[in-house]
Parts: sequence; C-alpha cells; structure tokens
Amino acid sequence: MWALVLLPLFLALGGAVGLWAVFAIAVSNNSVNLTEEFPYISTCGSYTPQSCAFSQICNICCFLAMWIVVIRYQQILDLGGGRHANTASLVLGFISSIGISVLGNFQQSVAKSVHLLGAFLAFFFGLAYFWVQVWLTYRAEPSQDRRWLGPLRVIFCSICSGFVLAMAILYNTGNRSASAVCEWVLVMSFFALFSTFAAEFRLIDCHRLTVQNRGTAQTQNNAGHDKNCEMQRNDDHHPSSQVF
Repeated sequence: MWALVLLPLFLALGGAVGLWAVFAIAVSNNSVNLTEEFPYISTCGSYTPQSCAFSQICNICCFLAMWIVVIRYQQILDLGGGRHANTASLVLGFISSIGISVLGNFQQSVAKSVHLLGAFLAFFFGLAYFWVQVWLTYRAEPSQDRRWLGPLRVIFCSICSGFVLAMAILYNTGNRSASAVCEWVLVMSFFALFSTFAAEFRLIDCHRLTVQNRGTAQTQNNAGHDKNCEMQRNDDHHPSSQVF
C-alpha cells in the first residue's frame, strides 16, 4: 500500500528538517556559538525556546519509529521469515524508540545522566536494530529489492558504526567539535536507514476491518439456526441402520 511508503519518508525528512531547524534557532539566538565549537544536537536543544521544539520532534520521531518497527515486524511475521531475529528486532526497535523520547524530554542541561542514558539506548540499540534488519533483508521476504537494498543498508550501518565509535573516542579525548560533527552525521544516517523501509512498505496490502451491525448479525444467526434445524429433521426421517 503506497500510503505506508510515506511513513518512513515522513520520519526521515521531518526529523532531519526539524533538527536542523532547532540548530538554526539556536545559532540565531546565540544559544550556541559556532566560533567556539560546533554544537551537539543536544546542546542546540537544551535552551529555550528551541528546547520545546526539540522535545516535540523527539516525541514524534519516537512514535513514528515505533509504528515503523511494528509494521516491519508484522510484515516479516506474516510472510513467515526469520522468527527469532524478527522478535529481537522488535525488542531492539522499541528500546531504541524509547531512548529517543528520553533524550528529547530530559535535556542535558537539566538531567544529564538521564539524557545520556536515552542517547545510549537510541544510538546503540538503534544500531543493533538496523544490523538485524540487514540480516532480515537477505533472509526474509519480500526480497524483490534485496539486490540494492541490502548493500545500501550495509553501507549506512557501517557508517553509523564508524561514527558512533568516533564520536565516543573524540568526546573522551576532548575533541568536542569533531565529536559533534560525528553525532550529526550519525543521526542523519539513522534517518536514511529509516527511509529505506519505504521500499518494502510499498509491498504491504492492507485489509479493512468491517464490523457487522446488529441486524445483519442477527439475520446470519437465524439463518444458521434454521439450517441446523433442517439438518436435524433430515436425520430424524432417515435414521442410520444398525448391524447386530
């Protein structure tokens, strides 16, 4: 169903535009100073008024990410592929999505330890989720696009893995600006990975759930009851023979 294609695209484009808008607001009101260092995403979203927008963007991304994780899980489940890996991806995706909400609602200027916990859940569990999706791309149906979709996911997952390690190393060595650049590239790569689900979601068929009204349900019940009575009368007129 082509409507579902818009879901991962909206997350990727909306999330990216939203975060860069927060960056622009932070620079314009001098919440961050580019001449001193390039800011982390969290630093841009730590001060008002952009902190409110940052929280809402993270909450929306959390909701959309959970929705995408569930749809992808159900898609693979319905086609009977990679049961254990599929379940693992569901758990990893949910934890990562919750981490997005945590880091967005607990800014580092208010609750730094909780914010870092959310960042850890979002980045590391999110990275694990997409590596599982790489495996499912080759092992589970639908596989129409695996020739290009699999290598594309491997490339972006490798980029994410490299930049998450570089970000941690540079932060611990005091190179904050370089570490912040790595964080921005990492997050944009995550958005790119989410957008790849659009290729698989176009193959989903949706079925509408129809609820019967009381009149229709009663008519069907009466018809079933009359049919059972008719079968009972036929059995009474034609008893089965017994052999002694």
